[in-house]
Amino acid sequence: MISDRSIAFFANFGRMSALRGMFVATALAAVALPSTADARMGAYDGTWNVTFTPQAGNCHASNTLPFTVQGTRVSSAGGGKVTGGVSGTGSVSVRISVGASWASGGGRLAGNSGAGRWNGIITGDKCSGSWQAVRS
Repeated sequence: MISDRSIAFFANFGRMSALRGMFVATALAAVALPSTADARMGAYDGTWNVTFTPQAGNCHASNTLPFTVQGTRVSSAGGGKVTGGVSGTGSVSVRISVGASWASGGGRLAGNSGAGRWNGIITGDKCSGSWQAVRS
């Protein structure tokens, strides 16, 4: 003999099974897949040679400087003071200073290269331009 209670349990079984399946799938995904931040952590680590090309102002010479990326931090790999950061998606912002000259820039790294824009005061003149980076 099947009671009303048994019928109610089986009527809700499909809904409970679907909820349980979603819970199990979510739990497995959380354990099996690293987060986006974890997967990209250190993706840009290394030494980058960055060439700054002036395009406006009284600055005419291109300069190449080495930068170091470690995790989310950008620092100097030789020459000048460099501060900045890089996100897990490759968005980068940097400030460079050498004596009284300084430049700030932003752009994006992808794989082993990158590009962006910069502006600053170089030997007393306002300048701006583009930069290209290659990981060595």
